[in-house]
Amino acid sequence: MIEVGIIGASGYTGGELIRFLMKHPDVDIVAATSRKFDDEPVYKVHPNLRDCELKFKNIEPSKLEADLVFTATPHGASMKIVPELIDKNIRVVDLSGDYRFESTEIYEKWYGFKHSNPLNAVYGLPEINRKEIKHADLVANPGCYPTGAILACLPIVSENLADNIVVDSKSGVSGAGVNPTDTTHYPNCSDSVSPYAVTTHRHGPEIQEKLSKYGNSKVSFTPHLVPVIRGIMTTVHGFLTSDVSPEYIHELYKEFYDGEPFVRVLEKGESPRMSSVRGSNNCHIGCFEIDENGRLVVASSIDNLVKGASGQAVHNMNLMFGFKETESIDNIGLHP
Repeated sequence: MIEVGIIGASGYTGGELIRFLMKHPDVDIVAATSRKFDDEPVYKVHPNLRDCELKFKNIEPSKLEADLVFTATPHGASMKIVPELIDKNIRVVDLSGDYRFESTEIYEKWYGFKHSNPLNAVYGLPEINRKEIKHADLVANPGCYPTGAILACLPIVSENLADNIVVDSKSGVSGAGVNPTDTTHYPNCSDSVSPYAVTTHRHGPEIQEKLSKYGNSKVSFTPHLVPVIRGIMTTVHGFLTSDVSPEYIHELYKEFYDGEPFVRVLEKGESPRMSSVRGSNNCHIGCFEIDENGRLVVASSIDNLVKGASGQAVHNMNLMFGFKETESIDNIGLHP
């Protein structure tokens, strides 16, 4: 049994962390922190967690005692908290972007913060860093867009099948967090699809940095906001440099992800759906079509709050402490 704390537990990712950890047989949640909701029962903020007996507490990170802490804090805030926890020999899974980049310069360019406390972290995508995650003291949980994009691109990048890849992603509104903005206010985003940060989204360089370890493909990324609550649909357009068949590509993906507990390679020509993975830690990958111009189309779907955030964070925790990988996060998707 390990003791776990959640810093920033009142947001969507915090609520999802509690939802999964409540049923984990090897975890005792000892702290769920929130300044705004200090001493409020958790279910007052997360009404689906009616059976949770926890109360939010305004606890300074320096006062926390735990085996592992999830930092579900804003970008720029984690770097002020994480070193304090590491110094106390508390292992950390950070859900912000503060420790995802190997290059501090790239982080500062795209996030606009001076990085005051650089640390060595393992990028927490289990499908590529499983061995390293097991021994890590600090795991940087990937961004939601990069999770779906990297998994959809990895096999073709690893085989150097495409010099140029265009990643087109569409995300539900919950990806913007719990606080509404002019963009995410219901009347402004309902019944509409909006591209944003079309060439300047901070997840683009994250995708490129991680894929560059496996091949030389140049990746272009554009996100869209779609009027659904949760989910990310990513369509990858790979401009092929080799004369390969859709059947070859399909077999390549099946072999690449053979044995992965949360990646489902669909039948050739079958398209993934957001609803098929909703509430689950699964990533569905499908399509595998090639047009007459040599453009390969592969699509992936994930739940941005689960595989794109909290479910993946729990997966990382399971690896770090030698628990069964799928423990407490083996939910089946909610369709319709």
